[in-house]
Amino acid sequence: MPVPETTRADATATDAARSDTAPSDTARSDDADRRYVLTLGCPDRTGIVARISGFLAEIGGWITEAGYHSDPETGWFFTRQTVRAGSVAMDVDEMRARFAAEVAAELGDGTEWRLTDTGAPKSVVLLVSKETHCLVDLLGRAHRGELPATVSAVVGNHRDLEDLVTRFDVPFHHVPFPAGEKGVAFEELARVVDGYSPDAVVLARFMQILPPQLCDTWAGRAINIHHSFLPSFIGARPYHQAFARGVKLIGATCHYVTADLDAGPIIEQDVIRVDHSDAVADMVRQGRDIETLVLSRGLRWHLEDRVLVHGRKTVVFS
Repeated sequence: MPVPETTRADATATDAARSDTAPSDTARSDDADRRYVLTLGCPDRTGIVARISGFLAEIGGWITEAGYHSDPETGWFFTRQTVRAGSVAMDVDEMRARFAAEVAAELGDGTEWRLTDTGAPKSVVLLVSKETHCLVDLLGRAHRGELPATVSAVVGNHRDLEDLVTRFDVPFHHVPFPAGEKGVAFEELARVVDGYSPDAVVLARFMQILPPQLCDTWAGRAINIHHSFLPSFIGARPYHQAFARGVKLIGATCHYVTADLDAGPIIEQDVIRVDHSDAVADMVRQGRDIETLVLSRGLRWHLEDRVLVHGRKTVVFS
């Protein structure tokens, strides 16, 4: 009977951990928590897992985490793997070059992959309006070291939250959006945000619709929190829409921003139960709790390279 590919991959990974080049001999103590993270999507076929794990074994990679998903509907394969950086006797640039030449080139046209180094600092810029709950939650998590990134700046279309932001020693930029001049405002917004070269641009209840050009520029980096369990109740005032329909569950959705309003690939969702006695204000209050949790989870998974986008869907190795 043929041995399943995942079994062969597990055996290969174990061999790598026990090989003569295992990290017990080569790992540097000061790099104990540093990882190289490989994410990949490609047309599915036999031998992909074996080829990737074999490559990692050849370079001495100590695999600490490995996730796989094969989608029969699209015929696509996805994986996320992490190795101890100190177990590999090369820097991440050399490892990228070798993987591109020795593995990615063999996996077929359309293969998409990334190799990142957790030792490289990541940056987040938050876009806000007047709502405080998502902003306060993310600033607090970053301040406590719970996000694998630095909040480099906050940009607001009002000044209401400036004092709050500066208490965390985070720069605040005011970019007003006067009626009839939104095009100019978005140009200034892009100039400010791009000056920080962020790994994520978070619309933390920004309440402005990004123009298509910015959606394209920030594709795969712009993350929105929508106060609804999408695809229900898109657009404005979703809690009012939900109340009018008498729903028994309300939720929140963290998704990537695209030119299609509230229709980008979904990263994370959650719900909370409500009943006939809840007014709109009760739904809004309870919804804020769900929004903060869903946004923080989605952002963290994005920063940890756990989210792979394929078309309108995501694979999340949580």
